[in-house]
Amino acid sequence: MAVVESYVERPPLPGLAGVVRTVWIQRTGEAAYVQRHLPTGGVEIHFPIGGRPQLVGPLTGPEVEVIPAHTTIVGVRFHPGTAPPLPTVLDDLVDQRVSLVDLWGSLEDRLVEAMARAGTPERALMLLQAHLVQEFRTAVRVDPLVGEAVQALMPWHPLNIDTLANHLALSASQLRRRCLHAVGMSPKVLQRTLRFQGFLALAQAGATPTGRRDADGTAGLAIDAGYADQAHLSRECLRLTGLTPSQLLGLNPSQPLGGTVDRCMCGHDHSASYKPFLATRRQPLRV
Repeated sequence: MAVVESYVERPPLPGLAGVVRTVWIQRTGEAAYVQRHLPTGGVEIHFPIGGRPQLVGPLTGPEVEVIPAHTTIVGVRFHPGTAPPLPTVLDDLVDQRVSLVDLWGSLEDRLVEAMARAGTPERALMLLQAHLVQEFRTAVRVDPLVGEAVQALMPWHPLNIDTLANHLALSASQLRRRCLHAVGMSPKVLQRTLRFQGFLALAQAGATPTGRRDADGTAGLAIDAGYADQAHLSRECLRLTGLTPSQLLGLNPSQPLGGTVDRCMCGHDHSASYKPFLATRRQPLRV
């Protein structure tokens, strides 16, 4: 029987809900799979069953990975400002892949062995999450001011960085330094990354644009996510993904860019990742 390529996201365990955005299992089929990783503002753990796990640092642009055939990966995507135990600050890991053995030492070896014996990817993913729950209970400390800054910088809340710094009783330089250490990027870069994630969330959800008159489809969603116009979205999309919005979303080349959108061209369902993200759209901001 031929092995079929698949990617399934799901919410994390309740004990990780405040720090992990989503977890997933990805299987490749009979052929290698070209995966385009996009900036999310957070770090990720990629754990091939039977292989060596890696931490993917915060991305500022696209990373294209060729995943070998017959590979199963369990993954964890963290919220910006949260990360597993690390011996360094996150601005040292921007746009890098680091072996977890370099970060966790012998603990990583024991975890690799336990997950290889788990029997199924689902059980392996549960083991990884259980390990992270314990780590966050005993070792990891999240900067609460950075967490508040991340929520304020969501795309649904247009906000000036100096205004945010004042609200947090920090100088702009202090806010920048704390974001670089805890997130890996400046508040402005994080804001741009989250705005694009907001656009993708709306597209994945098949949302109806609520933007200005005569702006529907992609153009309307761009405005809803905080872009000035369609051209603004196109520039940011190319910078963050290496593709135009039409290419990323799989629109027909003859279709106008403002046409209907329905998920990205990878065909994967990312609703488990984007539903909580979209929920913040309804939360009032008090700054």
